[in-house]
Amino acid sequence: MITIKKIAAWAAWTGATALFLINPVQAGIPIEHWTQASGAQVYLVQSHGIPMLDVQIDFDAGSRRDPADQAGLASVSASMTGKGVLAGPGNAAGAGATEPALDENALSEAWADLGASFHAGASRDRMSFSLRSLTDPELLARAVQLAARQLGEPAFPEAIWQRERETLNAAIKEANTRPATLANRAFAVSVYGPHPYGFEMTEATLARIGVSDMKSLHARLIAPCRAKVTLVGAVNRAQAEALVTQLLARLPTADAACPALPTVAEVVPLDKPVVKQISFDSAQAHVLIGQPGFKRNDPDYFALTVGNYILGGGGFVSRLTNEVREKRGLSYSVYSYFAPGLHAGAFTLGLQTRPDQAEQAVQVSRDVLTNFVAHGPTAAELKAAKDNLIGGFALRIDSNGKLLDNVANIAWNGLPLDYLETWTQQVARVTAKDIKTAFQRRLQPDRMVTVVLGGVNAGK
Repeated sequence: MITIKKIAAWAAWTGATALFLINPVQAGIPIEHWTQASGAQVYLVQSHGIPMLDVQIDFDAGSRRDPADQAGLASVSASMTGKGVLAGPGNAAGAGATEPALDENALSEAWADLGASFHAGASRDRMSFSLRSLTDPELLARAVQLAARQLGEPAFPEAIWQRERETLNAAIKEANTRPATLANRAFAVSVYGPHPYGFEMTEATLARIGVSDMKSLHARLIAPCRAKVTLVGAVNRAQAEALVTQLLARLPTADAACPALPTVAEVVPLDKPVVKQISFDSAQAHVLIGQPGFKRNDPDYFALTVGNYILGGGGFVSRLTNEVREKRGLSYSVYSYFAPGLHAGAFTLGLQTRPDQAEQAVQVSRDVLTNFVAHGPTAAELKAAKDNLIGGFALRIDSNGKLLDNVANIAWNGLPLDYLETWTQQVARVTAKDIKTAFQRRLQPDRMVTVVLGGVNAGK
């Protein structure tokens, strides 16, 4: 029997995009979920079509927990976990043998020898560690052991950090010459204010980060009781339980209940419009309009998703493209999107245009947005949007990697386990009234940030 999981697995193995031969609405994607004795939460999708396993381990250690004067701490801490591991006592099978320390080159070579990979990164909300390996018993056991060392015993070498900091400083200096960097920075500061979502890594914040800060972050936030572990691949529940236990075994365990982390304040809504005109000698003016949007677990998620597809998320079929590009030729591309997270991520409307057309482009974009919030979509727009989103659902889960991302999203945001199975039904149920009501609840066109870099008279 052909299943979504088998097609997704084949796509991941071959690097191809799987074409679905069945109706994804009728296909089940069973997610098994349990909590280990350590407190780690485990989410498993068994996919036995190919001998492969993908794992993602998430912790509440993203940039929202960075101190303001050390913006970038989460990001550099995640990166530095791949720069070497400490010497260790070995595993039980080693009969007391000592594992040698590995520098960044030896660690990279060890992963290459296994034909596996292990990566770490930090987003706004979470720090994530990702393992990919074949499920050959010997290879998988060695990959999990090495991943456990890198996760639990990173060396954070001082000399490597000094080198990495210089590299980052050079990248920041180069980025600061780009108009998009300057426009996005001004937009984030204005939308988020003092909230950590608006923090930006700079040369000054990097100068305040040392390896001791990385070690402290790791000790405080990277613990089994805080882990959400997602597995997609050719393992059963018993194997997944043993793998997760081994992956987290080298992290310190709490003697008592997992202590609660400090609460991060919510994003403060805007109480008035903000206009920023930034002089810059560029061929194109960069325009960004927006405000705080909504959290990922908001009950209006599907109405806002479908509505934004109509407004500016649907590419050439969106209303913004029709009004700004097709009718008036003001921009090649115009778009809108929401970026929800554990806090209210920004709603953003963006475009580039000739500097002498910036004022008109801003006005037309505002008018389109205001009209959409006030009146919602037409029946034809709604049908086209739902048909496209439902028809394209299979492409959201056509590889192990995409399926892993989706299940990890379910785990992280506390979404229902049948979220993927009911996704198309949720989209189909959205009405024009739902969209109008949701947009009026979440967006206030008269209280938005407008950033124009390189244009003229943006405030008029």
